Amino acid sequence: MAKNAVEIKDLNKLVSVTDPRISPDGSKALFIRTHIDEEENTYTAHLHHLDLASGGVSQWTYGKERVSSPAWSADGNYVAFLSTRDDKNQLYVMPATGGEARALTEFEKGVNGFFWSPCSEKIWFNALAKEGKTFTDKEDEKEKKNPEPVFVSKLKYKMDGMGLVPMDFHRHIGVVDLNTKEVQQLTEGNYDYNLEAVSNKGDQLVYGVVREENLDFVFRQPLYLYEVETKKETPLIDKEGYYGDAAFSHDDSKIAFVGSTRQFENASHTDIYVYDAAQQSIVCLTEGLDAPVGDYVVADHQQGAAAPAMVWTQDDHLYFQVSTMGDVRLYFASLDGAIYPASPEMEHVYGYDISRDGVFAVAAISDPVNPGELYKLTIATGEREPLTEFNKTYLEETELIEPVAIVADGAKGWTIHGWLMKPRGFKEGEKYPLVVNIHGGPHAMYANTFFHEMQVLAARGFGVLYVNPRGSHGYSQEFVDAVRGDYGGGDYEDIMKSLEGIVGQHSWIDENRLGVTGGSYGGFMTNWIVGHTDRFKAAVTQRSISNWVSFYGVSDIGYYFSDWQIGADMTDVETLWHHSPLKYAKDVETPLLILHSENDFRCPIEQSEQLYVTLKSMGKETEFVRFPEADHNLSRTGKPNLRFARLEQIAGWMEKYL
Repeated sequence: MAKNAVEIKDLNKLVSVTDPRISPDGSKALFIRTHIDEEENTYTAHLHHLDLASGGVSQWTYGKERVSSPAWSADGNYVAFLSTRDDKNQLYVMPATGGEARALTEFEKGVNGFFWSPCSEKIWFNALAKEGKTFTDKEDEKEKKNPEPVFVSKLKYKMDGMGLVPMDFHRHIGVVDLNTKEVQQLTEGNYDYNLEAVSNKGDQLVYGVVREENLDFVFRQPLYLYEVETKKETPLIDKEGYYGDAAFSHDDSKIAFVGSTRQFENASHTDIYVYDAAQQSIVCLTEGLDAPVGDYVVADHQQGAAAPAMVWTQDDHLYFQVSTMGDVRLYFASLDGAIYPASPEMEHVYGYDISRDGVFAVAAISDPVNPGELYKLTIATGEREPLTEFNKTYLEETELIEPVAIVADGAKGWTIHGWLMKPRGFKEGEKYPLVVNIHGGPHAMYANTFFHEMQVLAARGFGVLYVNPRGSHGYSQEFVDAVRGDYGGGDYEDIMKSLEGIVGQHSWIDENRLGVTGGSYGGFMTNWIVGHTDRFKAAVTQRSISNWVSFYGVSDIGYYFSDWQIGADMTDVETLWHHSPLKYAKDVETPLLILHSENDFRCPIEQSEQLYVTLKSMGKETEFVRFPEADHNLSRTGKPNLRFARLEQIAGWMEKYL
């Protein structure tokens, strides 16, 4: 029986399985299952429980809510999580034997994150509190009949996905008692405290805070060790760079944390550091690893995927993710310097937890033809056992196209890595159109992971080429840094040379029917490409940058990102304009569809408005589609109906012209 072609609305059928958390005794696990509720035009995420001995899976929360951050108490008797069931993300707890969850917080701004106290009777948390107020203080509920002015005094006053930043709120640390629900606030003042870890004895905290009034040009976070009883604060690391996501070893003698020196600004690799309390020394555990710690994959299926920065075993070994060569792999490290992969190539480990004894992991894993499930990995043997199969029926009924890894020659003779997909129904001897898809970032990466958008294009009859040009993570520090100051230079050559190499090697590609698309940085590059070559017969630019001069002032990150990436600010308008695709609008001959979200604060919609009006006034072939109630992350987390519309616009434009 023939399998179904991938369709845009298959997003309704696909299930996202994330956030595995192993119980303290190693016999059970928690995880989050997310799916689209098409009728409500939203996402629903529920807590699920897994018996690792029997393999039994049970759902623990219900209703129209989004659950996140599941965590076991140290004694294994309780489970805590965040839930939006009362609109804001509040902290809930429920017995591990099952039963009704109860809310521990009812804060005006909800809860940002939390850690169990090892006594299992209290939970430490991060939440916003208004200046001069406590977490539990509520605003006057009187209805505001008239609009009120907003007073802005800082550069960091808005944020994509949030809107205007509440200037009079700050993130503080508190603790709540499970039995009485009594809340105590630990920190105070007009600073933002990020709770990073709680010790296994419960006597110490690690938090990050920058005690400066104006953070407009502060791009660092030092870490502090705090003694709960004495209230003594000791700097853990206070160097230039961003440090966070800490974890105490099982005996509390060491603290691991991730950090980035920012030597190459936001292109800098992230490393793992270990602080030894007895020696009061810090070593960089991953110094010899020329790849970033963490997950830098761009895709469009997994919802709310979260993974710990690292996990300790009781033998003082560490496990963590590394993005390398288009994979995200689980890595092992010992304190004596041994470091090696603990999971195979050709896949994306997007969530994991490790048993205390280090014998096994529960990992959320995807690959290009697997949307993602949970697996039990036996570390020593590499043996894996599937634990969930939520997407099994979909895979049995649907034809997915497996991409082939390709290697091409880019600018300066550098090797460029990527993937090529043949169209569905491919027949030898026939010619097919090809779409080049360019990722955002630029410091992100395409990977061996499931990507619904690529599958849709292949199902609609297109070959698909997607590569990691310079600027992409997962290769070397030199490679990821090479795009900075050279937008439209070596990165453009990498993409075009990769394309020409692939076209020359594969006779099925019709070189007269080539399309290009991309979002964010990929939108910038799409704009740049159509202004510098007529090689493509169709282009779709998404949430793009067209004018670095205006971007500087309108983007939530523009005033520093422009300097980091282009190497110029408003004192050097010539350089900003030189790298702006809008400058080359007169040379555009490719039919260009422009897609943009109206609430995008990262690459504001005025970038597309300028491009559209300029091209249209010049008589160029262009159309403009605006997406209301959507921000920069439309393609990944936007309202489902708008995600469907976006994909239809991309595929439809390519069909029209190719």
